[in-house]
Amino acid sequence: MSVVFVTKYRRKVITPPMLADLHEVFAEILSGWRCSLLEFGGEEDHVHLLVDIHPALQISVLINNLKTASSRRIRAKYADHLRRFYWRPFFWHRAYYVGSVGHASLETVKRYVESQGLSRPRTKTRAKR
Repeated sequence: MSVVFVTKYRRKVITPPMLADLHEVFAEILSGWRCSLLEFGGEEDHVHLLVDIHPALQISVLINNLKTASSRRIRAKYADHLRRFYWRPFFWHRAYYVGSVGHASLETVKRYVESQGLSRPRTKTRAKR
C-alpha cells in the first residue's frame, strides 16, 4: 500500500537528516507490526511510504501507530528545530493518504516514491485577465 503523511500546517520542517531518521523509524515500527517498508521518500513537508502490510492488520490502527510513534521520536530528537515551527507538540497533520497499488506495477510505484525529494523545476502560472 502507498501512504502519504503531511506535516502539520504543511510547514516545510523536514530536513535531510530528519528524512533519513524518519526512514529508519518507519522501517523499525513496521517491522514490529510484521510489515515491511519497501520504499521511502519525501520532501520538506511530506513523506511517501510504500508498505507491504500484514493481511491481518487494520490499516487505521497501523497508520495511527506509525504517525504517533514517528512523531514522538522525531519531536524528541529535533525539539529545537521544530520549536521554531510549532509551539505545541505537533508534527504530522491529522489526515493521511492510503492507497492500494493494485494496477500499477511495484516498480512504477517504487520509482515514484524514490523520486520524491529530487530537485525539479517548478513552474508558476498566472491567471489571464
